[in-house]
Amino acid sequence: MKNPVQVGRWLCLIFICICTSVTAQKLHSDNGDGTFTNPVIAADFPDPDVIRVGDVYYMVTTTMFVFPGVTVLKSCDLVNWEYCSNAVPRFDFSKCYDLEGCHRYGHGQWATSLKYHLGKFYLLFITLDEGGFVCSSVKPEGPWQISRLPKGFYDPGLFFDDDGRIYVAHGYGAIRMTELDQNFSPISPDSLVFTGNIRNGLEGSHVYKINGYYYLYCTYGGLDGFQVALRSQNIFGPYEQNIAIRDTTHGPNYGIHQGALIQTQTGEWWTMLFVDSGPFGRFPSLQPVAWQDGWPLAGVNGKAVVTAPKPDVGKEHPIKVLPTSDEFQNPALGMQWGWNHNPDPDKWSLTERPGFLRLKTASIADSLPKARNTLTQRMFAYYSDSLISMATTVMDVSQMQEGDVAGIAVLQNPYAFLAVQKTNGRHYLLMVHNGKTVDSVAVKHSAIYLRAHAFYGSGAAELYHGNAVPHTGTAYFSYSLDNKSYIRLGDELKMQFSLKIFTGNKFCLFNHATKALGGYVDFDWFRTNQDNECHDPSH
Repeated sequence: MKNPVQVGRWLCLIFICICTSVTAQKLHSDNGDGTFTNPVIAADFPDPDVIRVGDVYYMVTTTMFVFPGVTVLKSCDLVNWEYCSNAVPRFDFSKCYDLEGCHRYGHGQWATSLKYHLGKFYLLFITLDEGGFVCSSVKPEGPWQISRLPKGFYDPGLFFDDDGRIYVAHGYGAIRMTELDQNFSPISPDSLVFTGNIRNGLEGSHVYKINGYYYLYCTYGGLDGFQVALRSQNIFGPYEQNIAIRDTTHGPNYGIHQGALIQTQTGEWWTMLFVDSGPFGRFPSLQPVAWQDGWPLAGVNGKAVVTAPKPDVGKEHPIKVLPTSDEFQNPALGMQWGWNHNPDPDKWSLTERPGFLRLKTASIADSLPKARNTLTQRMFAYYSDSLISMATTVMDVSQMQEGDVAGIAVLQNPYAFLAVQKTNGRHYLLMVHNGKTVDSVAVKHSAIYLRAHAFYGSGAAELYHGNAVPHTGTAYFSYSLDNKSYIRLGDELKMQFSLKIFTGNKFCLFNHATKALGGYVDFDWFRTNQDNECHDPSH
């Protein structure tokens, strides 16, 4: 049997190392010396499409079943991004988005095409079940008007030609081109213009016209995905094919693929692609582009760059860090938040108790994935060897009703959470792992501090049951009654990136009923790494 004092000393030492790495984490891609490091955003912003309008760059990404969704970001230098809008506040085209007996996990909005034409912004996307949609706005900040289209286009690439005609490239494996009218309805057959011939799965088309050629910028997707360009002097083909980048070097750019071509104000060419980055999701990666014999080649000498000079946009711009924490002091949620499926707007409030997020029970559910009004946000890996993402909140449980379950979660498939449940008039802390209660403890305090720890990299470890255990791709939970001493509860979640969900693992705040509606909890704040003090979460 190990000496408990010695074990305690080792535990303390290891946790000091974890704390040091947490507080020293670099929170942004910009290195402050004229260079940047990929990923350009270390979080789940997949399927990027990027355009430049004047001196501002805009990027749209996939959010699927999360609303407000269809996130649009903006940047002045392609490196430092900030939220611009969530173009679709809610998606009222199926009761499945209300979690009424069905769901849209792994479905919903994806692979959106972003264009600017004659003073208006357009977003064209598909959902696998409801079909095609277009959003339009004169301002990228919105409001956006959404219209359902008579036909959907898989992974659409919208294109406005010089003569005013409108086209969309689309398809999986076989890429087709369709001409559209001013309302984005098809006025031509779906013409086959190219069939992928390197391997299965050619998709993600974006359309450009450069120096007299039409380019279809596409991907052969997957974990080891790669990017190709197709070109023709006629938009309906025939098209030639050339590989833009195929890099399977292990590291932050393994299998980089699917995205957009962008030209800066100074004439440089860049591409924003993404990388499947494990349980935290798919991270955008910015790569330089050189042109050779009329073909775009991404990266340098066939390899994606990790650290490189920033794009030349004519001037320097300040470093930006996307927000994650929220003190709930404003009358609206920060744009980092999105609800798991459509929320019930009558069952949450930031004004009934100013300075708090009130979550009322919005549904009776037997599991977290079925519960309405679960509030989510992306996990960030940041830039350090010990890639821990940590979230802490404090919750007032005094108004819970019998059977209510409320707390903090890590949501994907599998999922886990740390929550308070009211049972027989008493409050119990539960750690639930994919629907199974692993551990519980009775609590008498009305204010409970809850913390979720999610490990992206392999640099962090802790002494658990006497053994040093790497935490790569895992999460666990701890609680406190005073926000000073934290106690770990339950086991370890081995996070996955399951295609059944198709988004990165997310931190969640939730409250749902198992017996009857009427109860509520109040969250005072939600703080991530840069705002958390570090406390020992171990037993």
